[in-house]
Amino acid sequence: MDGSVLALLSVLGALAIGAISPGPSFVLVARTSIAVSRRAGLAAAVGMGIGGVAFATLALLGLHAVLTQVGWLYLALKIAGGLYLVHLAVRIWRGAAEPIRVPDGSAEADGILRSFGIGLATQVSNPKTAIVYASIFAALLPASPPGWVLLALPPAVFLVEAGWYAIVAVAFSAGRPRAAYLRSKTWIDRMAASVIGALGVRLVVDAATPS
Repeated sequence: MDGSVLALLSVLGALAIGAISPGPSFVLVARTSIAVSRRAGLAAAVGMGIGGVAFATLALLGLHAVLTQVGWLYLALKIAGGLYLVHLAVRIWRGAAEPIRVPDGSAEADGILRSFGIGLATQVSNPKTAIVYASIFAALLPASPPGWVLLALPPAVFLVEAGWYAIVAVAFSAGRPRAAYLRSKTWIDRMAASVIGALGVRLVVDAATPS
């Protein structure tokens, strides 16, 4: 197998393992799928995919070097991302006891767009992910990859990220998970809010703690 092809597959394999690891993105897509609709969950998955493409592009452009040289920028991004996750957690917690309102027509379209936006924002809220992307690229890509590899990486990253979260959306929007959610909506929402909020607080604390 050509070395460049092997390097590309290795990068995508490493990113797939990272995507599958549970985190705020997984929690958000799963909750959106069972609380709103399968379409909303898939919209959030597309947002995750585009967020992955943004990280991949920034990594290829050398964001890692910038963040390591300009330490305050990295800390600022971590704090901003952490505060966003805490804000999202508070919103989910406050709405935990509210009944599900099934949207239709234009309201459903608004819900899908909103789910897409929240998915994208959640994906890009953690600047550590940019470092992970840059580290994987640096470790697994050749020093001077051919042009076709650089062109293939962003769409391939989208397929990995959006593909995984689409699987999550379809699985959690099925009848049984949705029925289980409706029976225990308040507690499930508060658990999801706790996980997302804890990850946000961790980002802020990491940024405030001297290394």
